Amino acid sequence: MTAMTTTAAPAVAAPAGHVGPLATLRQTMTLAWRSLVQVKHNPWELLDLSIQPIMFLLLFTYVFGGAISGSTGDYLQFALPGLLVQNALFYTLSTAIGLNTDITKGVFDRLRSLPIARTAPLSGRIIADTAKQVWAFALLVGFGMILGFRVETSVIGLLGALALLVVVALAMSWMSVLIGLKASSPEKVQMIAFSTMMPLTFTSSALVPSQTFPEWLRVWSDINPVTHLADAIRGLLIGGEVAHASMISLLWAAGFAVVFAPLAIRAFRVRV
Repeated sequence: MTAMTTTAAPAVAAPAGHVGPLATLRQTMTLAWRSLVQVKHNPWELLDLSIQPIMFLLLFTYVFGGAISGSTGDYLQFALPGLLVQNALFYTLSTAIGLNTDITKGVFDRLRSLPIARTAPLSGRIIADTAKQVWAFALLVGFGMILGFRVETSVIGLLGALALLVVVALAMSWMSVLIGLKASSPEKVQMIAFSTMMPLTFTSSALVPSQTFPEWLRVWSDINPVTHLADAIRGLLIGGEVAHASMISLLWAAGFAVVFAPLAIRAFRVRV
């Protein structure tokens, strides 16, 4: 009779799909922190986040302000809420470019080999970019106040504007995420996403009153989601109608999330 020996099978890490909710949340926050810490090693990202909004604010106020409103001060009061919206939506492009860069450079391949939730890298990137949105909002409002902008409502209105802007930008970022996952390179992401966001913002009431548009363009501007968001932010900061514009903005946000979030998540699972 021969003795039989058995050896224990090596432990196998649990598949990423079996990661629990708390562990998924912890991993998401860890990867979000990773994205934020990268700013320290890549100061140009912080400069882009800081300089571009200020540059747009100065250019629109002092180049176009007098022609549009007759006074740079009056135009600043009108345009700053719209510039907040424009900057928030443009910054969703950074989410798309960052995701595409991580994927094309193999960062997601290395993360996929770890026993972490597969959605954690995607969620972490979105949360980190949302935190950067808060920084850009504070910077733009603060610099605008140095130039003469005044919040004519209250601190609650200011915080409400920030909350609404973050919610809508977060929902609309799913469209950018989908573009970032589908495009073959960061350059193509930038080209496609910029070509989408530019018409949305410049055919709205964010920077000029829509009453000056031709009739056919005004019809589109009146249903443009950027118009409703800019009107809501303007009302929260300097007064005016808020409830209707905010409700329409939230409905648009829900629509973007319902349509693009599932498509983006499916594209993410296919690509990584």
